[in-house]
Amino acid sequence: MPGFDFSNYNRNAALHARGVPLPKATSTGTTIVGCIFDGGVVIAADTRATSGPIVADKNCEKLHYISPQIWCAGAGTAADTEFTTALISSQLELHSLSTGRKPRVVTCMTLLKQHLFRYQGHIGAYLVVAGVDPTGTHLFTVHAHGSTDKLPYVTMGSGSLAAMSVFETQWKPDCTQEDAMKLCSEAIQAGIFNDLGSGSNVDVAVITADKTTLHRGYVKPNERSQKLKNYKFKRGTTAVLNEKIITKDEIGKYVSVQEMPVAEVEKMDVDS
Repeated sequence: MPGFDFSNYNRNAALHARGVPLPKATSTGTTIVGCIFDGGVVIAADTRATSGPIVADKNCEKLHYISPQIWCAGAGTAADTEFTTALISSQLELHSLSTGRKPRVVTCMTLLKQHLFRYQGHIGAYLVVAGVDPTGTHLFTVHAHGSTDKLPYVTMGSGSLAAMSVFETQWKPDCTQEDAMKLCSEAIQAGIFNDLGSGSNVDVAVITADKTTLHRGYVKPNERSQKLKNYKFKRGTTAVLNEKIITKDEIGKYVSVQEMPVAEVEKMDVDS
């Protein structure tokens, strides 16, 4: 029968009653936003890539090219966002060549949601798709399970709540390009300063019908400052509290040390 299927609800409730933990939402550790203005669309992202509690990359590029007038901001697993957007970019280029017209943003969104839905969320790509085509300006969000939204301003990632607070208090329907860029950069900075998974700089891409302009490091709120002092200390400054020397014979009590014989080097035949 068509429609929603809730047959697994009782199963999940029974498993949870037995102590099986319910699945948790994945923290994407990123802040990405998008905002439509009169004549185009702006998307922005922070540049911090994390590996658990570790900052793996301070200047990661999260704005991905799909076609000249369609770009995508990615949150989630970095490799998944990178290769998913590259795959759809290739498919969209082939589609454009076969139809003989510029690719539509809704076509890109459909290809992405069908691809992600096929893998039921195991591809961790949460995307903001933005672009301008002959039908107008478009802005979509695509979640890892394949669900999509179409809104005038969007936020995604672990810093999305902080970013959304900026949009909900400052957004106005008749945004200019400068207003949209300022709004998006402030929303990303709200994510940077209120979310541990977001940080470093703000990248902004402005997409219009004529061209796309990518601004790497549009705002750098975390510039590394000069240290106040020199923290290099002379040898011997720190006192040695304890010193113990372990000899090779003592190690032999616990570890079998076997020296390998040195193999003879074969001489190379040389023509006389």
